[in-house]
Amino acid sequence: MTAQAYELAWYGCDLRTGGIVADLRSLKPTGALSRKLGDSTTLQLELTLAGAPADWDGATAPGRAVFVAVDTATDTPLWAGAVITRQAGSAQTVQLGAITLEGYLNGRYPGTQTLIGTDQAAVIQALVTPALTDGPAIVFDAPATGTVMNYLTSDLDDKTILSCLQEVMGLDGGPEWTIDVQWNGSHSGFTFPLRVRPKIGIQTPTPEATFDFPGCVSSYSLTESFEQGKGATVVIARGEGEGTSRLTSSPHEATALIAAGWPRWEYRYTPASGVTDPDQLNAHAAQSLALMQTGGQVWTIEAVASRAPRLGRDWSLGDTVRMAVDTSPRHPQGANQVSRCWSWELDPDADKVRPILVQEN
Repeated sequence: MTAQAYELAWYGCDLRTGGIVADLRSLKPTGALSRKLGDSTTLQLELTLAGAPADWDGATAPGRAVFVAVDTATDTPLWAGAVITRQAGSAQTVQLGAITLEGYLNGRYPGTQTLIGTDQAAVIQALVTPALTDGPAIVFDAPATGTVMNYLTSDLDDKTILSCLQEVMGLDGGPEWTIDVQWNGSHSGFTFPLRVRPKIGIQTPTPEATFDFPGCVSSYSLTESFEQGKGATVVIARGEGEGTSRLTSSPHEATALIAAGWPRWEYRYTPASGVTDPDQLNAHAAQSLALMQTGGQVWTIEAVASRAPRLGRDWSLGDTVRMAVDTSPRHPQGANQVSRCWSWELDPDADKVRPILVQEN
């Protein structure tokens, strides 16, 4: 495969419609672009006024504009972020800050909702729908998951849509979600699909995207942790409150591991504010145990972006990818591990891409 560096085209767009306001050729990020499943990320950027279009002011207005980065080699939108800060004065540059659109949902509220026996995807859609009123150009890509759930929230709880969605995703068997970016039909702007799936991305035990060391990978590390909050063989989730009135889940135990000789490592936590349903607490505890029973195992990779599988074409957020190690001090006999991409960073100027891969139990 021919090496090809990343060149990003940056557009300043209207947050409400997604329409392009200006082609911002002198806009450059001052750090790495990043995405994360079910959560927001931020980015700092700099606009050089000498090369800016006449309407740069409207294309960078905090609260009204959204930046979109497009890979010019594949014409694939990779990243979108609502503008939240702007600083300028006597300097010839404008300093800007943006947050991915998951962050917008932290400024909107779902109201009071009682969702009983509702498909998981429909629950997410119902919680997000209030944000469509006078909100960004979000469209739903949320086919039914086939799994129903109950979810109740009161407007008096003051829980944002983002916190509700993270709570739902944190339940045992809860759906995953993210907000992507794609061209609109006329190629004159962008829409922001809110995708809901049992698992975001494509999971296969034989992915084509392979990061190899030595090869496109310049360095990597495998972090294994049984620290508090990362490893446990017994989990209890508790609601808010004190004493005997405090809601609590049943103990969830990794019985097979304990029977095989693993010690008991206990973890107790309060998963989210406002949880009043014991079934939800049990679901949180079960999900936490599934993630923690053998500890956290995370591969952090730094690869030469122009030589690595191409982001947005060969792999994306939520996909499984392969990490192939020929030999290294940590893996002298080599390693061949398929893991999921839970987040990524892209630094085009440094020609670096950094997928964060999580081994799932």
